[in-house]
Amino acid sequence: MLENLTTEKRNDSTKNLDRLSIEEAVNMMNQEDSQVITAIKQKTGQITAVIEQVVHSLKEGGRVFYFGAGTSGRLGILDAAECVPTFSTDPELVKGIIAGGESAMTVAVEGAEDSLTLAEEDFKERHLTNKDIVIGISASGRTPYVIGGLKYAATIGATTASISCNEHSEISQFASYPIEVSPGPEVLTGSTRLKAGTTQKLILNMISTISMVHFGKVYGNLMVDVKPTNEKLVERAKNIIMEATGASREVATKYFEDSDQQVKLAIVRILTKTSKEEGQQLLDSNDGFIRKAVDSKE
Repeated sequence: MLENLTTEKRNDSTKNLDRLSIEEAVNMMNQEDSQVITAIKQKTGQITAVIEQVVHSLKEGGRVFYFGAGTSGRLGILDAAECVPTFSTDPELVKGIIAGGESAMTVAVEGAEDSLTLAEEDFKERHLTNKDIVIGISASGRTPYVIGGLKYAATIGATTASISCNEHSEISQFASYPIEVSPGPEVLTGSTRLKAGTTQKLILNMISTISMVHFGKVYGNLMVDVKPTNEKLVERAKNIIMEATGASREVATKYFEDSDQQVKLAIVRILTKTSKEEGQQLLDSNDGFIRKAVDSKE
């Protein structure tokens, strides 16, 4: 029953929410949000297992699909969209799908989350394969759209994972790699865009960021595959080259431009003192990992 879910229960600590001053409410919400970090810390093993599968799928030529309804679906789309400018990934490599389609990003689509077949249609449209991994997201852990999608993905051999904010959630039964993190009842009863949403966002941050580290998109803690699509990102790219190599801004700019604005290539060329062609060959032969490319030259 819905009322038995932690995400739907009334929070005893916030029953006087409407009587608090603004400052008191801010402090109270901040205190409640701190529970999210503690809850996630208890489930790092589950999160690690999912990330390992994401890395495996990516290395095998597969794709990552986040899917969910409402806030959960929106968060998946947000995380997927950020992979393109942050890591220069192909827009099709990490995708977010929301029940009801793109219009559901801003307006609720009636009945979409209650469908057990809609996710199957969405995955068929995207030609899901057994190399892909699907990650169903549901705060309640019982969303039919997510259950249907996990069931279909399993029939074609895709890796299945889930993220829910209730213990012993229903969707976990249909995922080979479930994540269950319960941050407790919401400040505003049943409003899972709050602590549950924050929980999901932090987990998605871990999945995409750490996966990309192990996919060669990071050097040290620098986003060396950043896509310089505007003036701010161009300057960030040059700063990254300077940080990674110790080069001056003049040298960093020179190599950045001469490397077709590819940050990784510019860094490898500076550190290994190679031409554009030689630097690219080093990267290609080391799966795009800067550290491996540099070490292989020594």
